[in-house]
Amino acid sequence: MITFMVVIGAAIGGVTNSLAIKMLFRPYTERRIGKWRVPFTPGLIPKRHDELAMQLGKMVIDYLVTAEGLGKKIQSHTFVTGMSEWIENQVRSLMKSELTGGELIEKEFGLANPKALLQEKSTKLITSSYRNFILTNREKTMEQLIPMSLQQKAVAQIPSITTYVLERGEVFLKSEEGKERLSVMIDRFLMQKGTIGNMVSMFLGNDRLVDKVQPALVKFLHDEETNKLVQQLLEKEWNKLKQIKFSEIEKHLNEEEVITILTNTIEGNLSVFDWLDQPIRDWAGTYENDVINKVIPKGVSFLVSFLSKNLEALLKHIHLDEIVQEQVQTFSVERLEELVLSISKKEFKMITYLGALLGGVIGLFQGFIVILLG
Repeated sequence: MITFMVVIGAAIGGVTNSLAIKMLFRPYTERRIGKWRVPFTPGLIPKRHDELAMQLGKMVIDYLVTAEGLGKKIQSHTFVTGMSEWIENQVRSLMKSELTGGELIEKEFGLANPKALLQEKSTKLITSSYRNFILTNREKTMEQLIPMSLQQKAVAQIPSITTYVLERGEVFLKSEEGKERLSVMIDRFLMQKGTIGNMVSMFLGNDRLVDKVQPALVKFLHDEETNKLVQQLLEKEWNKLKQIKFSEIEKHLNEEEVITILTNTIEGNLSVFDWLDQPIRDWAGTYENDVINKVIPKGVSFLVSFLSKNLEALLKHIHLDEIVQEQVQTFSVERLEELVLSISKKEFKMITYLGALLGGVIGLFQGFIVILLG
């Protein structure tokens, strides 16, 4: 009798626990007899599938993937070192590439003929900027357009320019070419004076007149008053130039020529245009040490600091809880069951065995009670 009740109790306990475990997942769908829904269908997890997904999303964002936890991980020495080494390896590999800059851009970003595109964009930008500058500053004077610092530098250079002009004039007058030109000028001057000029020319002789005029002109250029006079003239012309409206200068500008000059100047002085046609390994080596030793460490440090300070906001914008929820909702119930059982299969078996054990113990006590009462 006792053995029979122990076996029955164990069977009931084991089967009950096993059935309860299976009812967590099964049946997967609702069962009906006519219009009447069979109780406990579908199983607990299929019935609460959406709610489970939502709660898992909240649990992940509130307790598992938190800004504080991620921040500590990101700031850890292991993470920073690993990221730096990974970036260094990627950069070194890139710098040894046989691809040109243009080919790399085409491959990675799908932009066909990037150099032509860059030239087109730069030309449009220059054209737009030039026209906007003209439109905005047409009625302004040069004094308003030229920065004050440049104006001061220009004024400060006038004495030097005066000295340079006089010195070059002296050098020219003392040269054979200068003397010849001066002789021709004297000859023309005397010819314009008619008879008097011819008489002077015949009386003195052209060469002798040049020999007299040349030293006098050189002496004139050395004179302090001449220096002051030229300097005053330059200052006067500079002041006149500052009062000219830009619209007057615009009349002498050809838009197409100016844009072409600016574009060619930029393309000729910006290395990026050459890099697009050259293999990366040919020009990147020059920058390798700076990139590896300076740019990458500073870049990683900035990135880690930025992420640490903005993780909470980033996680809110990413909506990680919604991502988890959506992913769980896409799981079939069969997949969820397989996932849970793969993790807790042993524990579920132990629960079944425990149910059988408890049932057996209860059956044993019941047997003793029946014998005592009988």
